[in-house]
Amino acid sequence: MTQMAYKRFIRSLRTSGIITLVSLLAGLGVWGEAQKKTSNLAASDWPAYGRDPGGSRYSPLSEINRENVHRLKVAWTYRTGDVSNRVNARSTSAFQCTPILIDNTLFVSTPFNRVIALDPATGLERWVYDPKIDLRRNYHNQLVSRGLATWLDTRLKEGQPCRRRIFTATNDARLIAIDAATGRPCADFGQQGQIDLTAGIGVSESDPGEYQVTSPPAVIGDLVVVGSAIGDNNRVDAPSGAVRAFDARSGRLRWSWEPLSPETSRAKAKKKDASFERGTANVWSIMSVDEERDLIFLPTGNTSPDYYGGVRRGSDYYSSSVVALRGSTGKVIWHFQTVHHDLWDYDVPGQPSLITLKRDGRDIPAVAVPTKVGHLFILHRETGKPLFPVEERAVPQSGVAGEPLSPTQPFPVLPPPLVPQRLTADDAFGITPEDRKACSEQIAALRSEGVFTPPTVRGTIVYPGDVGGMTWAGVSFDPRRGLLITNVNRAARVVWLIPREEYDPQKARRLRTNFTFEIARQEGTPFAMRREFLFRPNMVPCNQPPWGTLIAVDLATGQLRWEVPLGVTPELRSIPESVKWGSLNLGGSIVTAGGLIFISAARDNIFRAFDVETGRELWKADLPAGGHATPMTYSASGRQFVVIAAGGHGRLNPRLGDYVIAYALE
Repeated sequence: MTQMAYKRFIRSLRTSGIITLVSLLAGLGVWGEAQKKTSNLAASDWPAYGRDPGGSRYSPLSEINRENVHRLKVAWTYRTGDVSNRVNARSTSAFQCTPILIDNTLFVSTPFNRVIALDPATGLERWVYDPKIDLRRNYHNQLVSRGLATWLDTRLKEGQPCRRRIFTATNDARLIAIDAATGRPCADFGQQGQIDLTAGIGVSESDPGEYQVTSPPAVIGDLVVVGSAIGDNNRVDAPSGAVRAFDARSGRLRWSWEPLSPETSRAKAKKKDASFERGTANVWSIMSVDEERDLIFLPTGNTSPDYYGGVRRGSDYYSSSVVALRGSTGKVIWHFQTVHHDLWDYDVPGQPSLITLKRDGRDIPAVAVPTKVGHLFILHRETGKPLFPVEERAVPQSGVAGEPLSPTQPFPVLPPPLVPQRLTADDAFGITPEDRKACSEQIAALRSEGVFTPPTVRGTIVYPGDVGGMTWAGVSFDPRRGLLITNVNRAARVVWLIPREEYDPQKARRLRTNFTFEIARQEGTPFAMRREFLFRPNMVPCNQPPWGTLIAVDLATGQLRWEVPLGVTPELRSIPESVKWGSLNLGGSIVTAGGLIFISAARDNIFRAFDVETGRELWKADLPAGGHATPMTYSASGRQFVVIAAGGHGRLNPRLGDYVIAYALE
């Protein structure tokens, strides 16, 4: 135990009594065994999106456990007031924030990018910072903020302004530093506390909502690092996906990294071209940090546009990959590509989780990489080499003219795929015989040769679809048991390429664009694109259930320990069998030393606790709106709280809201 942790330990005894003592002791063995760099985290805190900088989402608290979780009740509720269904804002909202807890303050970010400081024991508001984003802008990725980051300036003394900073990155592409104590901008950072992230990126003046930041920044050393969320499938020359690191004190740009092949980077350097390359892969999801090794891990998206790559000219060298950069310089140390020449929107969607494996009595630093394909790659953290075998296997060919398909794709031998990867007419599902027949006929009429079947004019089934497999929800990891927990979707997309001469932009604008159906122009390519989910009415997938599951993977063996359905599709609630069918889900899980998994995510607006050993559901509570966020847990005033943002998802769940709800034992 460090000196700082010991002082916190003594203070906790004075204020929290035996409950906090038990929770602290429960966590000490875990930290020493598996998460050495997180040993300086107070057991009571949750100071980063995934609790620790590596995103394990594991809490050593155990006051709430398998024996007493049935006594969990609402302790307090806070309403942010920030919700949009296109009445008060042009774009819909999705409340996907995971709050952070540091210095006995709970910090929340809303879909409108307001930052709110709350008393963690009571939910009472301490301060609010409003960046006043433009709500009339058309944000391509909805109004979303998944969380915040924090940094402590050790050069400043306690009580000095901005010693503890909260960093938020906004939908209108600003990076802002806020004094954690007061909620005021840190005037010495950038221009009066903020930086314009659009400079040199290539954002369209007529469509600025194409470029956003929806995930929390990452902090490594004295740097704050940001990626971007870019509207998919609009144009080849979309805004650059460059990742940038700024000085956490001054806001000065310290380094930038463009996801270009080494050859392209060298050629650009010779030209002394300082502008950022357009249309490159971006990092829209959550980054992870290993401060001890000075490494930052980036989950990359796809080169623009997603479904036609004949004009990329090698710019997808780093797309759909996990890339390890030297944190202090931005230099690439290694990268591992999960999909070659990605034509299916198979981004690496979730935070790379930094975990420790035990093999032959040795601790091996690893990174778990979840993918939409349903593949889970376990790599050595220092080299990127697979820790379970990975094979290059032949995949379907014969795409459209001008498309240089990859002849093979990487498949991990272990763990096995976490979702099915082929859909035939015989696999069709339907609530009624008529529905099943319609699904079977639709599947038979489309090209469907298994995962990585290329997009076509005829229409191609992409299974799993672009919402997974795994999603931005990522994974959580129990270091005591060596269990990796993740939730997955099983839903197919159908993708049609539309020859440019047949594309009618006026008709496309008139057609509805929502979660289930989309037409995109893909300017600069020979094809526009149409995609929709392979659903029957009431959002019932044409593939066999379960459509959403929760899974535990044993990383000692690479095998699945258990799998259970997650949620109930609301439209089918009256059918008794629907409890076995699961639900489409967005939102992640956490694991605690109490032997519990907490997750909502499903479309049925229910918050659940599962037994980490067996997957058995132990507790559930109705939410006032969809819980499409990852929860978190902390200790305050001698009690353990579990908190979730319940605000729904404007494209997935009709029950929207603005609730931050804390649960504790009654």
